[in-house]
Amino acid sequence: MNNMNCNLETGICGVNEETSNELINFNNQNTKVTLYYFTDPICSHCWALEPVLNRFLIQYGHYFKFKTVLGGLLPGWDGFSDRSNGIQKPADVAEHWREVGIHSRMPIDGTLWHDNPIQSSYPATRVFHVIQDQTPAKAHDFLRQTREAVFAFNKNVSDNQVLIDIVNQIGLDGESIVKTANEDRAYDLMEKDFDLARNFGATGFPTVIIVNEDNTGLKVVGAQKLEAYVSALSKVLDDTPIPAEIPTLQNWMDKNSWCFFSKEIETMYDLSKESVSSFVEQSLNLDQYNRHEILGEMYIKKK
Repeated sequence: MNNMNCNLETGICGVNEETSNELINFNNQNTKVTLYYFTDPICSHCWALEPVLNRFLIQYGHYFKFKTVLGGLLPGWDGFSDRSNGIQKPADVAEHWREVGIHSRMPIDGTLWHDNPIQSSYPATRVFHVIQDQTPAKAHDFLRQTREAVFAFNKNVSDNQVLIDIVNQIGLDGESIVKTANEDRAYDLMEKDFDLARNFGATGFPTVIIVNEDNTGLKVVGAQKLEAYVSALSKVLDDTPIPAEIPTLQNWMDKNSWCFFSKEIETMYDLSKESVSSFVEQSLNLDQYNRHEILGEMYIKKK
């Protein structure tokens, strides 16, 4: 299930056919070393990438400024159709999501596409931009918990009350922020990200583009293995990046309030699925955490 992405033009997630890992020139972009992560709150292959992205940011994030760019995967269903992939209505998405969940082992329910379908990814996108504008340190947390809500816990993140609840969970005023997300400034911020995605030629999600001090960049398209991102960073830096030490599971979890799924723990610590349970028992004070299971996958969350 490597090198998969969600296509911006069709809204469909599948095998990426765009060329990756080719040096490209961005003379009109920033001169700082920046990693642009082009994504969307309901991009299934972005959810599948979370385990690898977690580790890459922890081990190599000191080499670059990280910028999340939301590109707009689903404006709405009016007039939408992709007959070649069998997508003509929301319910058709469920099977695509199911396949991504099975292959990636990042839990995806997807039954909401049958009984409570997402109408657009734009409301969650605008909430993200309001948080990024007002409280940037919370933006990543919101995006992560939005993904948990829609993929693992089958919540409709185009619904205002769902968004309010997620914002409240990260310690912000949900009603105020969701209200602001429906004002002109939030729309303007969203459109700026859409423009940036177009300017960089990010036509599918996930796409990672790293731009160095010489305004030379490298694009990595689709959900790939850790080695692909490390290799891209090395080429852009023209040097071999030295990975930072991976934190203990306790320290990693203490810094974040989201759920930690088995696949993420396996990827971070090079574990087999069978050894995760004993690793968790040895690494954590289980009086402070709850162990759960969803869709056949274990996850850990703070009490």
